[in-house]
Amino acid sequence: MGLIYGRYDAKPSGFEPGGMSLHNAMLPHGPDAEAFEQASQADLAPAKIDDGLAFMFESRLPFYPTAFALSLETLQKDYADCWSGLRLHFTGNGP
Repeated sequence: MGLIYGRYDAKPSGFEPGGMSLHNAMLPHGPDAEAFEQASQADLAPAKIDDGLAFMFESRLPFYPTAFALSLETLQKDYADCWSGLRLHFTGNGP
């Protein structure tokens, strides 16, 4: 996932233009806690998002970052913290 300009609706904070994220298959990813709460409270109506340009590419093959990539100062070591504020909504016990 990459952001060329503007803001990305699934991560309104902390995902800057020029930034990217990398998620291998079968690993958790998705909107951060802030985006989840906003979307959960929004009216269910069509909405056009035109203040940003993001892109995504996918592969069935795993990605392997190099040692160099993992050693860069720009690596966001606290990236997974964006999900720490998610509340448990599903108990598995039905409605």
